[in-house]
Amino acid sequence: MSITTEFLRRPLMTGAVAASSRRLGLAMTEGIGLESARVVAELGPGTGVFTDAILARLAPDARLVAVELNPVLASRLSATRRDPRLTVVQGTAAGLAAAVGEPVDAVVSGLPWTVMPQSRREYILDAVTEVLAPGGRFTTFAYLHAAWTPPARRFAAELACRFDRLERSRTVWSNLPPAFVHRATRRP
Repeated sequence: MSITTEFLRRPLMTGAVAASSRRLGLAMTEGIGLESARVVAELGPGTGVFTDAILARLAPDARLVAVELNPVLASRLSATRRDPRLTVVQGTAAGLAAAVGEPVDAVVSGLPWTVMPQSRREYILDAVTEVLAPGGRFTTFAYLHAAWTPPARRFAAELACRFDRLERSRTVWSNLPPAFVHRATRRP
């Protein structure tokens, strides 16, 4: 089973045609304080590339809640990751607060923000900001070739309005297609 297969079977549920690279996973998880985080949420873990990068940085007593819409990908992630720190929830990102049940230190997202309707994107961003603890970090990625498009520019503007600090990583050229990471911080 691959992300490509799931995209072909359920294109409205699976936002990527190919899995993200490990290097993008490293870029998504560096500099966001995962080593000292108590609770982390992941949105759209897919095949688990970012999940693995998160787990590699988390402390032994930390908790990761991964919320995946696609039931096949959620089931596969649960079956292939035997880490007691990981809880996989098959559901929507909009239900993040209920899935996590407490404030989180970081949210790592693999969601396809620029292809979803604006109302859904805003609703999910509301859910993210609702669960983030003061000083919490949010990371997500965008494809370089699409960064200039109106949906991508609107998404970057929405992040800038919701978070106190927003930065963009260097390009991860080894990802297919090349991508960069948005890192956003909520005021402490």
